Amino acid sequence: MSMTLAPMEGVVDVYMRDILTKIGGFDLCVSEFVRVSNSVLPVAVYHKYCPELKTGGRTPAGVPVHVQLMGGEPQILAENAEVVGSLGPLGVDLNFGCPAKTVNRRDAGASLLRFPHRLHDIVSAVRKAVPAEIPVSAKMRLGFEDKILYLENALAIEEAGAVKLTVHARTKLEGYRAPAHWEYLAPIREALTIPVVANGEIWTPEDYLACKEVSGCTDFMIGRGAIARPSLALEIAQLDAEKFPWSEILALLVQYNTLLGGMDGSLRRAGRLKQWIKLLGRTYEPCSDLFISIRRFQDPAEIMAVVKSISTG
Repeated sequence: MSMTLAPMEGVVDVYMRDILTKIGGFDLCVSEFVRVSNSVLPVAVYHKYCPELKTGGRTPAGVPVHVQLMGGEPQILAENAEVVGSLGPLGVDLNFGCPAKTVNRRDAGASLLRFPHRLHDIVSAVRKAVPAEIPVSAKMRLGFEDKILYLENALAIEEAGAVKLTVHARTKLEGYRAPAHWEYLAPIREALTIPVVANGEIWTPEDYLACKEVSGCTDFMIGRGAIARPSLALEIAQLDAEKFPWSEILALLVQYNTLLGGMDGSLRRAGRLKQWIKLLGRTYEPCSDLFISIRRFQDPAEIMAVVKSISTG
């Protein structure tokens, strides 16, 4: 069994990867997507989205980080992948799953799921552009508006040379609405020879077991579940691990704030803190009350003063 930390734009950045991989349970991370449109991006862009490239492609806890690219033109993606390949990545992933309207209006993300041949062309071009020892993988949803092409899309990605496929078990139209349709993962897993990674609606160890039973998958990716319940991957990996107590969550927020010192702009740092506190509210009820009390704050120091008053109160 392997567990991957999902790429979540504006959420799972280098600081969140550091926090969550130190807790344990994760075998791999994927960076936030790097949007590729009509030019070859400078190296600085890739270092911005995946600073781990400067440290052997791993988090401080030693967990590998793959660089995710997103776009619709095979040639320009290949040229950018060649740049990434020169930076020593431990893997390159391709995004065919982002449901954001701004992304899909610009011929990227899940919008490409309407054209299996285009998925094939993109994966093939990127596979040829990076050294053979660097794995190329992809992430997709079950479709754009419907699920008609889900198996054809998966096969196109495999045939083009991907060594692994992650499937978010919903369509673009379904967004993040429950349920995730894990039952579609079994036919994909049975049709492909490469590993199929199950993703979507895994919030608890019980959800993981249910997804495993329905899909038959042995590899999983979690995103929002790990943000809302930081110990989730560890609980899944170790049967004797327990959900973190509230006191540990408060300690993690203090650690996260320290890490955010590397981010420019107090407004951005405050935004990240509030964002995590709000997401934690799904699992930890006190965070819902905490968010209400700090949601108007624009200074990280003000937010942390409240957090620390709780932890010492």
